[in-house]
Amino acid sequence: MVSRFAAPKLERLQRYVCSVAGAAHLGNQRTMTGRVNTARYSHLRRGSCMPGLNLTRNEATERASIIKRVHSYRIELDLPKDKDVFSSKVEIRFDAQEGASTFIDAITSSVKSINLNGEELSTDLADGERIQLPKLAAENTLVIDAEMFYTNTGEGLHRFVDPADGEVYLYSQFEVPDSRRVFPVFEQPDLKAEFEFIVRVPSHWVVVSNQPEVKVEEKECDCGRAKTWFFKPTPRMSSYITAIVAGPYEKVTSELTNSEGRVIPLGVYARKSLMPFVDAEDMFELTRQGFEFYEEQFKTPYPFEKYDQLFVPEFNAGAMENAGCVTYLETYVFRSKVAEALRERRAITVLHELAHMWFGDLVTMKWWNDLWLNESFAEFMSTLAAAENTRYAKEAWATFAASEKTWAYRQDQLSSTHPIVAEIRDLADVQVNFDGITYAKGASVLRQMVAWVGQENFMAALKVYFDKHSWGNTVLDDLLVELERTSGRDVRAWSAKWLETAGVNTLAVEVENDEAGNISSLGIRQSYAEGFETLRPHRAVIGFYNLVDGKLTRTDRIELDIDGELTVVEEALGKKRPDLLLLNDEDLAYAKIRLDERSIETAIKHLGDIDSSVARGVVWGSLWDTVRDAQMPARKYVDLVLNNIGKETNSTALRTQINNLSATLHSFVAPEAREETRHRAADRLWELACVAEPDSDAQLQLLQAFINQTRTEDQYNNVQRLFEGELTLEGLDIDADLRWNLVCRLATGGRFSAEQIAAELENDNTANGQQYAAQAYASIPTAEAKAEYWNKIMVTGELSNMIQRYAISGFKSGKPELIAQYDEPYFEQIEGIWRSRSHEISMQIIGGMYPSEPTAELLERTEAYLASLPEDAAALYRQIAEARDGVARALKVQAADI
Repeated sequence: MVSRFAAPKLERLQRYVCSVAGAAHLGNQRTMTGRVNTARYSHLRRGSCMPGLNLTRNEATERASIIKRVHSYRIELDLPKDKDVFSSKVEIRFDAQEGASTFIDAITSSVKSINLNGEELSTDLADGERIQLPKLAAENTLVIDAEMFYTNTGEGLHRFVDPADGEVYLYSQFEVPDSRRVFPVFEQPDLKAEFEFIVRVPSHWVVVSNQPEVKVEEKECDCGRAKTWFFKPTPRMSSYITAIVAGPYEKVTSELTNSEGRVIPLGVYARKSLMPFVDAEDMFELTRQGFEFYEEQFKTPYPFEKYDQLFVPEFNAGAMENAGCVTYLETYVFRSKVAEALRERRAITVLHELAHMWFGDLVTMKWWNDLWLNESFAEFMSTLAAAENTRYAKEAWATFAASEKTWAYRQDQLSSTHPIVAEIRDLADVQVNFDGITYAKGASVLRQMVAWVGQENFMAALKVYFDKHSWGNTVLDDLLVELERTSGRDVRAWSAKWLETAGVNTLAVEVENDEAGNISSLGIRQSYAEGFETLRPHRAVIGFYNLVDGKLTRTDRIELDIDGELTVVEEALGKKRPDLLLLNDEDLAYAKIRLDERSIETAIKHLGDIDSSVARGVVWGSLWDTVRDAQMPARKYVDLVLNNIGKETNSTALRTQINNLSATLHSFVAPEAREETRHRAADRLWELACVAEPDSDAQLQLLQAFINQTRTEDQYNNVQRLFEGELTLEGLDIDADLRWNLVCRLATGGRFSAEQIAAELENDNTANGQQYAAQAYASIPTAEAKAEYWNKIMVTGELSNMIQRYAISGFKSGKPELIAQYDEPYFEQIEGIWRSRSHEISMQIIGGMYPSEPTAELLERTEAYLASLPEDAAALYRQIAEARDGVARALKVQAADI
């Protein structure tokens, strides 16, 4: 799955996507698609800490020792469009230890019958979360007939009503543990089986699953005419990558011929009201390029029969790698102009999910501690594919440096950091480990490994790995043994330092030159943070950059291995000291970089003049790290950004620096200087937007940044004049999404009423419109508006997953004094929310509703709260602790802003 978001993967990508689309955060929508009855939905919203839901690794190991082999599931689903529940009947054939007992996972509304080997069992064996299975035979046939809940949380089988036409759309989302919300199942990745789906739906719906349908029958039933879709059984796979998508989706089809001459049908699906905006040809082009690249690199053909890609509503993740049936969030359908960063993010996501067909689907980790074997590989391979076989080749690694590396470094400096190969004791652990370590650090470290062992050796190892383990499960050592064989390197020693320890090293340049300006000594000093005492081997490049015709151009290059506390660079001796000595040029290494003083001065003066986007990304990242480590005053960094982003040509780098600027203005600038600095920054962003090239990516991003930073009356006047059409920027159209950006900001400033928002929604009564409307309503700077949305988010739980995200963003915007009164109620209610809501919903609230203003009082209150949490609240503790870390860092950086 992509996502991958200091928060779990789902949230991270959505924050990223929303920022490049122009919203302040991805959260903020108001759900007009239905309420959740909290009593009726008690099972689906129960927290992952509950014993029946929180499968432990020990339980999974014990169950796998009893269940010798699961042969098949035959799953019959009856999916009405107008009810809260659906019927699920499953027949499971499996071998087991004779006489033993175990359980099967099933989050049910009710259980009608349980039949084990021809004997009817009492339905009292079902508790709504698990069904106990006593006295197993050596060969077993289990038949369970149950009713399951539809959800509106994006977990299990999500039900959505399109406000544009009233049509109902369904889709499944099963990773990590949610196939059990749709059918009874042994919910762990190492109990693979074949899955056969039979699905009855209203006659005008289509159904898409992992395999092609073999027939469709239509007949009259109690609810009118219905069709039953029969699907071919799948190959052996884990339950979390099975899928059902149903509704009146429309599609565009194509095909490709793969490396072994098979014709692979391709499909792109979306809701009827969204289909006019779908760029299916771009999706097909990227898919063909990905197929070509992966089959050539892996020397292993695509393992499934078809490849469908579906845009589905209110999706939590960036996408999900269901075998042959990939689902994507609808933000990747562009109904308005978006930054090129988002188009490139979509391309990386397409390639990421396709890589999962090998990494994760064909070969799957045995247990979730090796989740990185899926996500890190897919993340690395997607950028490699983009760099070597798509139109994004020139900028792919610069984008990686700006987005993935920035995320990884931040996550790796939190108190919750962990080794890439994490200790996963239970499902609660894995749900919070879809994070910047599993995705971004893992991918960064893999890039380092490939540079160290050689790409040819790396791919040769993967070919053997796929050959040996197809349709099976693996652990880390299964991969390491193949890498050692092909490369001849001590990969296990490398793994021990890189994959099995946490923390990020710092590499600092130590350089001296003689009177003639030639380098007399050059060393790279490696250090570690307290508590993470590991020095690691790094493969890195040192670039020599000099000013040539106004550009900082690389004039020399040294590639070397860095190891130990001090590495002396003999090759540099006697060379002319350059204007900029750039350690980690090409961004191969994973480490924080500290440049020498002369190079820092050159970089600050000429950052925008560096002629390599990757090199600029390394410099941007190094300087950002110095701010976060309180080594550069925050206001100096604000000036650095404002003086250089106008020249940045990489869209994701531009987006990242705008986000970093926003974080600096909110949290890092000294409180006494914050308002003046914010006003000055917003004015400068407006100036930059006005002089940017008409109809350019920079014009759009800089204008969106200005809108989000608006504070003064004059600035709000410009926003209002843009909205009303009295002020225009050449080449800029106020399209649907940009119009909502303006509405939300005007609402935050008290210049847009609830009645005006309602009128805007009436003109754009779409899913997007509802989401933005929720943000706007929650942004209104009145005590009544804030109280209304506090109640909806924290008390009634009536908002769907996507609407809640947007509502949270709106609630947190505007005057701090309006929401400060909710700081203490947050701490009073948050554990109850964590225990009573689903993982996805509670995760949004824990991070999104945490108090905004970083103060010493907030740090003290958070520390006290953490100390009070019970032992069984480890997942909640982690999320609050990450917020605490942000406050502690902010206070340290504020103190250095002098």
